[in-house]
Parts: sequence; structure tokens; C-alpha cells
Amino acid sequence: MSLPERAAIIDAAAIAHNVATIGEFVRPAKVLAAVKADGYGHGLITAARAALAGGADWLGTAHIEEALQLRAAGIDAPILAWLHTTGASFRAAIEQHIDLGISGWELDRVVAAAQELHEPARVHLKIDTGLGRNGATVADWPALVARAAEHRNRGLISVEGIFTHLAVADEPDRRETDQQLSVFREALVTAEAGGLVPDLRHAANTPAALSRPDAHFDMVRVGVGIYGQSPFADRTAASLGLSPAMELRTTVANVKRVPAGQGISYGLTHRVEAPTHLGLIPIGYADGVPRIAAGAPVLIRDRRYHSAGRVAMDQFVVDLGEQTDVQVGDEVTLFGGKSGIEAADWGAAAQTINYEIITRIGARVPRVVINQEPGA
Repeated sequence: MSLPERAAIIDAAAIAHNVATIGEFVRPAKVLAAVKADGYGHGLITAARAALAGGADWLGTAHIEEALQLRAAGIDAPILAWLHTTGASFRAAIEQHIDLGISGWELDRVVAAAQELHEPARVHLKIDTGLGRNGATVADWPALVARAAEHRNRGLISVEGIFTHLAVADEPDRRETDQQLSVFREALVTAEAGGLVPDLRHAANTPAALSRPDAHFDMVRVGVGIYGQSPFADRTAASLGLSPAMELRTTVANVKRVPAGQGISYGLTHRVEAPTHLGLIPIGYADGVPRIAAGAPVLIRDRRYHSAGRVAMDQFVVDLGEQTDVQVGDEVTLFGGKSGIEAADWGAAAQTINYEIITRIGARVPRVVINQEPGA
């Protein structure tokens, strides 16, 4: 396969496989596949279609505009969008049958749009059970339930779901998840007392979907897992039955021999101790490779090498050793594919997580989709 100078190879079949794998684990709960942030860097439409091919029941986006892009592409599956600003397109969301997460202030604006359209809005009420981000506080929850019930009775909204988001489910031994689930169950009781008993109660993200069956309720919302990334620090994707869906690849742009003491890249933070060969890798922080990454792995000619010195805007350097057969034009894999290198390895080198590594790969890196279902 002929590739561009640098490419993120996206395996659509891997996404479908991961959705199916997680779906088998959580059924009878439904699966919402989070395709926000351009499908976690894999491509919004590509990720959505692959997730649906794998059996996803719902799609999830942060912003309404992302959901509208899905509709414009002809995707008619149920979609939930949950992060709004005062400029959010609530009217367009209602017209396109996009469900809306409601934390409090949005309700009046959504109801106003529904009144203008003479069409009820589909909403999911969110409670903050401890994450401290979106969602109504526990103190404000009864009032939100009462307001929602009133608007429901007037035919202006349909309350399809109640949900929350977990803070530390990726650390299964943390007691805070138990506390959050307890608060969530109490919120459901309050909602039922107020006349709201929606079909969809959802709390679990990828780590909770894989480790907390008591958090599954009626639906799980899975993000990083469907892209074949482990949400746990001590468990690999393979151990979870997941297949990484992104391979980041380029070719060697230069090879040269340098003497002992040669400094490398801006700041000269690294100097070689002995004569060696340096390979230039033509991808940098403008492409989403973290500048802070140190000693990050790459695969060239089936051998693992490591970055040396700072990552620059368009390139970084690897130390190839005093003797090397690496040549200009050789294929370089940063992570994914059959390299044995995971996005989490780059995350460790950059003091971050695999989520950030895959989502930050920039637009200058073309996405090359493979194993896509015909017509997808």
C-alpha cells in the first residue's frame, strides 16, 4: 500500500471488533459509542460507521455541531450530545432528532427552541455525582427534576435518559466510584418520585464498562476502548480483547554519523556519549507528537529505537547506534499496527495518557482507512 509521507492508518474493522467485544461483555445494556473529538482522532464519520457496524446502539458527541456532521453524512442512528454553550444550535438539534444532555441552564433554551418548532426535544438529565464538571449538583437535582417534569407534561420535552460520569473508574480499587454510584441511585429515586422514569440510565465509561457490571444500568458510554486502547494503567489492550485501531507511520528522512558529544535538537538537552548514527523522523509537535516526549519508542526494520532530544515542530531524532543498516526511506512506526508499540508507551514518554496521544494527531497527518465495510 502506497502511503503519504506521514499517515495515521485507521483500521475500521478493529473499531467494529472492539465495539462488538465490549457489547458482548455489557449486554443486555446498550452501547453508546463516543465519537467526539473527530472520533478520538480516527475520523468522526469513519469511527461512527465502524462503531455501528460493530453493533453500537447509540453514538455520542460532546458538541451538537459534531452530531450535525453525523446527520449530514446520512447517519440516522440515535445520537446524544452533552456539552453546550449559549451559542449551541439547540433548534438544529431538535430538528435533526439529536438527544441533548441537560445539566440545568440549558433546559430553558431547549424548551424555547421546542416551542418555536412545535416539536418536543429529547433530553437526558445529568447529575454531577462527584466529578465536578457538568451536571446538576445534588442540591439542585430535585428542582431540575421538577422543571423537567413540568415541561414534559406540557409536551415540550421527552425525558429519555438520566446519566452521570465517573471520575476514577480507571482505578478500580478507588472507593469514590462506589460513592458516585450510590449518589446516582439516589438521584434515580428522586426522579422516579417526581414522575420521571426514563428508559436509559447510564453512568459507565470504558473502564466501568469493563470492570463494574453494577455500573452498566441500561446503557454504557464507551470511548477510548472502542479505539482499542486500554483505560487501565496496568492492563494492556490485548488483555482486554481489544485491537488498537490507529497506526502512526512515516519514513526516515535522513541518516548521518556523528561524533561523541554531539548535541541533539533545541536546547541541546541530550548529547550522545559515543559516536553514533542519528535518524531523522519527519513528524513533530505540529502533527500532534508531544514536544515533551523523551526516550519515546519507534520501530524501524523490526527493531525498536528511541527518540533523543526534544521533539521539534516537524521532526525528531532517534539514536540508531554506532552500527546501523537503517537507510533514508525506511518505514517508521511510532505506535500501533504490528509494531508492538502502544500509544500508551508514547503517553508514558510524554507524562500523559494514551487518550491524549491518539486524539492530538493533527490534520497534517492524513488518515488512511483500511478494512472498511463496502458502502461505509
